[in-house]
Amino acid sequence: MKILITGASSGIGEELARLYATKNNELILLARREERLKKLQEELAPHVKKIEIVAVDISDFQTLQKKIKLIGTVDMVILNAGVSIGHSLEITPFEDFKKLFDVNLLANHAILEILLPCFITQKSGKIVFISSLASLIAMPSSKAYSSSKRALNAYAESIRYKYKKDGIKVINILPGFIQSELTDKNKFKMPFLLSTKDGAMVIYRAIQKNKRFYPFPLRFYLIIKLLNLLPQFLRDKIVNFIN
Repeated sequence: MKILITGASSGIGEELARLYATKNNELILLARREERLKKLQEELAPHVKKIEIVAVDISDFQTLQKKIKLIGTVDMVILNAGVSIGHSLEITPFEDFKKLFDVNLLANHAILEILLPCFITQKSGKIVFISSLASLIAMPSSKAYSSSKRALNAYAESIRYKYKKDGIKVINILPGFIQSELTDKNKFKMPFLLSTKDGAMVIYRAIQKNKRFYPFPLRFYLIIKLLNLLPQFLRDKIVNFIN
């Protein structure tokens, strides 16, 4: 299987690359930091059928699309690249807000604009979106991140409906807190925090089972779901108390 993983130079993407590094798989690892990609390539090369790296800033859409075209067809793309600016109650500067949407949402479409015609032609393909439980509840301290991931949920759902008839599987995974460079910015105690390896393993298993919508950890998801079922005035009080 030929697999493209974005955001592969650290965190979840790096661990997923290790999990998919087998003699049956060809890996294309895409990220901005070339030196880290090269180091990972050297580590995984003995274990994988073939491995390539693509160094590109994913928010440089023109260059990104050119490099995706050079990759050709793939069997699966894991759209893992994402950024966060941490939690703050202050007004988010426009440039930071735009960067979040460029990386967390628009870059995914830039990639799929190239790959979807290939999937349609081959009548198969798997698209994996890495969203977030933060997309399910809009906290005032993470308005930019939460809204970018909520938009990603809507995008993933529409892609799934549109291309199901073409044999394309779409998986949307919504992790809670997983140890990574993104969560390292958080200055508060993160509930149900998972290690990078444990979080990546949960994601790997969900992909193997073709889970269309997979939020985890389950306890955290149920708490958020329960909170969203409360009357608005009560939910407002709880959210304002938390923040």
